[in-house]
Amino acid sequence: MDRLLRPRERHVFSGFTKPEIDKMETMLEESEEQLLNQEFCKKIAKKFNRSSGRAGKPIVKWTEVHSWFQNRQKDAPKNMHVLPKVSPSNGTNAISQVPKEDGSKAGARIPDLSDLEFEARSSKDGAWYDVDIFIGHRFLGTGEVEVRVRFVGFGAEEDEWVNVKKSVRQRSIPLDHSECHKVKEGDLVLCFQERRDCLIYYDAHVLEIQRRLHDIRGCRCLFLIRYDHDNTEERVRLRRLCGVRC
Repeated sequence: MDRLLRPRERHVFSGFTKPEIDKMETMLEESEEQLLNQEFCKKIAKKFNRSSGRAGKPIVKWTEVHSWFQNRQKDAPKNMHVLPKVSPSNGTNAISQVPKEDGSKAGARIPDLSDLEFEARSSKDGAWYDVDIFIGHRFLGTGEVEVRVRFVGFGAEEDEWVNVKKSVRQRSIPLDHSECHKVKEGDLVLCFQERRDCLIYYDAHVLEIQRRLHDIRGCRCLFLIRYDHDNTEERVRLRRLCGVRC
C-alpha cells in the first residue's frame, strides 16, 4: 500500500489500546499500592506514548493511568487483594519494585520504562515514519553510518537504508493542548500535513504564532509554519504538531 495513505492520524482520546489494557491488567493482578504512585503512573504513560501501538493516537496522561487503576480497584472481586487508595499528589517517590513484564511475581525490579522509540525519514518522500525495528547497519566510505529500518505498518518491501545522523531520531510526541507555551517562533516541529491525496508528517519551522484563549476544546492558538521539504506555508492548530526541536 502506498505509504502516503498510512499517516499517524490524531483523534480525540478514546481510551487505552488492548495491549495497554492487558499490560495494566497484569500489573493489577501482581502488584500492590505502587500502581497508584504518581511517578510510576507517569512512567507507564511515558512508555505507552513511545510505543508503536500508540502511533498517531492522542497521548496518554499519567492521570488517566492512575484513574484506570483506581476504577479497576473499585470493580475488583471481593476475593482479590484490593489496592489502597492513594492520592496522586502523595505519590512523590519513585517506585523501585513492580512485576516484570514476563509475568514474574511481585517484588521484582521495575522494567525499563524509558526505552526509546525512534522515527526515520524516508528517502522516497522526505517524510518521517515510526521505526518498527533496525534490521542492520553499514559503514560508508565517508565514515558515516547507515541503518536499514522497517517502518511501523509496512512490510519488508518498504525497508530502507537511512543515514543515522541525518535521518534517525527519537520519536516525536504529539503536543498536549496545555503545552502550547512551549512552541516558539523559529522552532523546528513535526507537522501533520493534510492534503486530499497526502496525509503525512513533515518537518516544519514555526514562523508566527497567534496566541488565543483556550476553551473547552483546548488550545485555540494558530501557528504559521513553513514545511522544510517544499517551503510551503500553512496555518495549523496545535493538534497537528509534534515535539518541539531546537
